Amino acid sequence: MTFFNNATRIFRQNIREYGMFIALFVIMAIFSITTDGIFISSRNISNLINQAGFIAVLGIGMTLVIVIRHIDLSVGFLAGFLGAVAAIAMVSWGWPVIVVIPFVLLLGALAGLIPGFLVARLKIPAFVATLAGWLIYRGALLVVTQSTGTIIIPNDAFNAIGNGYIPDIPRVPIFPEVHKVTLLLGIIAIILYVFNEIRTRRNKQSYNFEVLPPDLFALKLVFVSALIGGLTWVLAGFNGLSWTAVIVILVALIYHFVTTNTVLGRHIYAVGGNPEAAKLSGVNVNRITLVVFGQMGMLSALSGILFAARLQSATTTAGTLFELDAIAAAFVGGVSAGGGIGKVIGSLVGALVMISLTSGMNLMGIDIAYQYIVRGAVLAAAVIFDVATRNR
Repeated sequence: MTFFNNATRIFRQNIREYGMFIALFVIMAIFSITTDGIFISSRNISNLINQAGFIAVLGIGMTLVIVIRHIDLSVGFLAGFLGAVAAIAMVSWGWPVIVVIPFVLLLGALAGLIPGFLVARLKIPAFVATLAGWLIYRGALLVVTQSTGTIIIPNDAFNAIGNGYIPDIPRVPIFPEVHKVTLLLGIIAIILYVFNEIRTRRNKQSYNFEVLPPDLFALKLVFVSALIGGLTWVLAGFNGLSWTAVIVILVALIYHFVTTNTVLGRHIYAVGGNPEAAKLSGVNVNRITLVVFGQMGMLSALSGILFAARLQSATTTAGTLFELDAIAAAFVGGVSAGGGIGKVIGSLVGALVMISLTSGMNLMGIDIAYQYIVRGAVLAAAVIFDVATRNR
């Protein structure tokens, strides 16, 4: 009974964090059954992760924007426009990929600082400032693609970002049909996870902070390790880990570290929790606002690169509804509309939830009209859940 009571208490205390994982598990289980296992196949899971990549990147940035109590509606067409700029730089200007990518990322950061300045310095509501950006970048995308309509990208190195996979170890007879490098990376990830969790637990104990009971802690290690191992095995069955997945994982790890282990991260959550109190405590609220909108612009550029590389072209419709998918991923992932609450890992899970819904319903042959209704209902449920848990 002690184990059950402890598990119930901890689940209630962390229901915001655990709820989204349970939702993802339930959604994947339902679609796996209804599609006779096609949904959980290696090929479909690999495609699902690649499809979620550009939305997950936007969702990570959007999480921080919502944490500081703002919104950014311009990210979708900014991503589409900067993806077109990357295509033009390679096709028309003849620039190499190694120059194009940092150039576009820099343009994205600068573009993000514009609404940041309007919000931080001129006190213009973020909704209005970024809605103006939505219109401007929509028009700019049409301008740069109006001559051809679609800009084909023939660069193999660039296209590999959205469609390629990490190389495998050649001529190894062990598991010939399995991607060995992906399995090795999965094992390393499990070891690093266990080591980090044990180290974090010991640090908390040294300061007399509350930690999980030993039995629940061991169960958590086993469950997460099994989850990582299972996902790794599934991906290894079809070409292994994609470059898109590698990029998303690196972005998530960097942002997770910044938000949980740096002064900047603490200041971001302080501003989101109570801007006035943060200002009185010495936090430069305007600077934090500029940084958050700047990083949002940079991740919009990265999302545009991933999307253009996946399509191997830049189109006039690129970026359509990206901002709504990113906002939905952030809210489903546990970010609070009231600000101050939300995790980077949650936005990844939120992106996977939304993409899983789309993929599963497509496999079931459900009409697109009903797909929008279901996705809207899931988003509404996430916001209702946020309000209910926040009030409690």
